[in-house]
Amino acid sequence: MEQGKEADTRLMLTEHAPDAPPPAGTGLEADIRRVLADHARLPVDVGTLHPGDDLFQAGMSSHASVNVMLALEDTFDLEFPDEMLKRSVFASIAAMAAAIADLQGQAG
Repeated sequence: MEQGKEADTRLMLTEHAPDAPPPAGTGLEADIRRVLADHARLPVDVGTLHPGDDLFQAGMSSHASVNVMLALEDTFDLEFPDEMLKRSVFASIAAMAAAIADLQGQAG
C-alpha cells in the first residue's frame, strides 16, 4: 500500500477516538468480525474497526466482499435476497449486522 493511502486509512479508522478501542460489539458483530478476518483480505486488523467504518475505504475489494457475503450466508445459514446484493449492505459491520438481523427476523 502506498504511504499516503496507508496514512489515509489510519486517519479514517481513528476518526472516532484515536486512542479508544472500538466497542466490543454483540455476538452477531463478533461473528461478522471473524468472517471479515477470514475473508475480507483487509490490510488492517479487523479488531481495530468500529462498526460504522467503511470496509471498502479500509481496503476491502469488491471481489473480497463477494467472499464475505458467501461466508456470511454459510455462517448464519441464510441467503441474501437480490435486493440486498448491493455495496451498502456490505460496507460496514453495522450494515451487515442490520441486514442479517432483518433476515433472521423474517425467518423467525
